[in-house]
Amino acid sequence: MSQFVSNIEPNIIDDEMVQKAIEENCPEDLGDLARREIINWKVVKELQLSFKSILQIDNLWPLENLTKLQLDNNVIEKIEGLQSLVHLVWLDLSFNNIEVIEGLDTLVKLQDLSLYSNRISKIEHMDTLQELQIFSIGKNNLTILEDVVCLRRLKSLRTLNLSGNPFCREEHYTLFVVAHLPNLVYLDFKLVRDSTRKVAALKYRDLTKPLEQEEARVLALQETQEAKQKELEYHQTAFVEYLNGSFLFDSLYEEDREAAKLAFLPGVEDLLQAYKEEFVSVCGNLFNYGLEEYEKREAEVSKFYKRYHEILAVNQEESKRIISDFESRNQRRLDELYQAGSGDLAECEGAQGKEEIRQLWDALMTLEALVSSDLEELLQDFKRSIDVVASTFTESIQGIFNQCRDLENEHHKKLMKIVIATQEKLDMDPFDDSLPEDVQRLFEDKKTIVNIINMAHSVRLRKIDKRESDMLCNIYQWQISETEKAFQTENDRNRACIGKILCFINTLQKELDNSDPEA
Repeated sequence: MSQFVSNIEPNIIDDEMVQKAIEENCPEDLGDLARREIINWKVVKELQLSFKSILQIDNLWPLENLTKLQLDNNVIEKIEGLQSLVHLVWLDLSFNNIEVIEGLDTLVKLQDLSLYSNRISKIEHMDTLQELQIFSIGKNNLTILEDVVCLRRLKSLRTLNLSGNPFCREEHYTLFVVAHLPNLVYLDFKLVRDSTRKVAALKYRDLTKPLEQEEARVLALQETQEAKQKELEYHQTAFVEYLNGSFLFDSLYEEDREAAKLAFLPGVEDLLQAYKEEFVSVCGNLFNYGLEEYEKREAEVSKFYKRYHEILAVNQEESKRIISDFESRNQRRLDELYQAGSGDLAECEGAQGKEEIRQLWDALMTLEALVSSDLEELLQDFKRSIDVVASTFTESIQGIFNQCRDLENEHHKKLMKIVIATQEKLDMDPFDDSLPEDVQRLFEDKKTIVNIINMAHSVRLRKIDKRESDMLCNIYQWQISETEKAFQTENDRNRACIGKILCFINTLQKELDNSDPEA
């Protein structure tokens, strides 16, 4: 529609336009409030800005919780200014002057999108819209039917409208679309019949089969990568990431430019290989121990919360019993009090009611005090258990890393012996050409080669220390975090429970006060 309107004054979305639209869409009672006060835009879920002669989308960023947005029948030329509306589910941009599909990357929750009647010539930039179910892009300038194939990536797409585009006049348009988008239920407002699917699949099987094979390959690769990422995250949670295999050992040498040169010395390569095997074996022990301890930590936490909820369940059952007994008596008293009207009997019943409410308060608060005491004892036991788990883990980790350091120190001593022996040999025969020139240059000065080896040794020790420090920091943070979380959970529960008791007692007191017909 907007393409044919040339005598309008274009607008840009501003605060006043949005405010007015919100007020117009508010319920009548809320609308009065909206006209008196500034609306909190964060609570707005839907916004209609149709037929506003809007040229440019702007100033919508405060509406961060918007789920439905109507911008149809305007003169919008570019999709922009929507990146903050990450909760959008429904978006209508039909009847505008849009030429390119863009600016939708962050709208990953979008389920219904209409770009009907615009000037779009290519379907593109929609890969992130994986939840899209309904897509209308009819009456545009789409001429290349093969562009529809990119919509295969949208696995949730079930309803598609392409009618009114130039490529719809092609002979086998419907069969091509149905063959390449086999999950479609509706195409151009018509149900896709099973017979149509079969004919389409048969006609275009030579085109769709390679696509299916490639998609299967990509899916398998993606699943493999996701599995690896999930495994890595599990290892990170257990504090043992990259300790399986030779990752840590390889990292010791990744910046050692002289190690490869020294490998030419007689016996060094065998020495290094033996060192690597032993080091990797120790890391494997560390990795396995870390996973076992992680399971123990999880079990310890799970056991605590299971017992925590068991205690609460018993407490809640007792609370329900006390309240149920009170309410059965209280309802009879309220009925009697109402019938008594006023007088000595009513006054006596009222006093008795107040006394029973007070007793209920005492009973519930006593029960809460008892359960708080039980949970405090449970929390202290949990803290002691967590401390023991963390302490045991720390001591074991330090012991295993000491083995790594011992291996590095032993390797360093053996390597130094070979280097000194080589130095002595070269001092006796400076013209020995059994070693490459770049290796011989390392031995031109005895002090230099010794310093190089000592420095490399120090670097490797620091890397071992760093990995140990990271693990110890992680277990300490876990220890503090789990303990604080448990205590905070109980603190929040206790405060909330007391608040509920107080509210309940106040409600009962008001019911009692209002039971007098003359009140």
